[in-house]
Amino acid sequence: MSIEKMISEHPDVAGHLNEPLAKAVRHAMYCAAICNSCADACAAEENVAERRDCIRQCLDCADICTATYRIATRRTGSNEKILRATLQLCAEACEDCAEMCSHHGDAHCKRCAEMCRECAEDCRKAGQNL
Repeated sequence: MSIEKMISEHPDVAGHLNEPLAKAVRHAMYCAAICNSCADACAAEENVAERRDCIRQCLDCADICTATYRIATRRTGSNEKILRATLQLCAEACEDCAEMCSHHGDAHCKRCAEMCRECAEDCRKAGQNL
């Protein structure tokens, strides 16, 4: 099952899927999970005290990504102002998280930074296509 198919089957969408928005939803879902996992991995690192800010950034980003994909999958009616603001906030949170994680050399932070950059780009594109 794909999220794109689910969104396109909504009666108010009637098969006319906003591809950039669907891509942002998918990446926000993945990003939420990866940021959550990265925060947990940082908490397991020996230098956990030095990772406090990274853990916080990852958890904040995960929560914002979750809110973003949940709001963006609601297609009944229209609330473009809130959706656009949410996509913008998600892009900013992802960019901040990517910046923080890029300072660490471990694989989980590298993966998190990469996913955050992809999500930020997709959220910006989706916001421009509303």
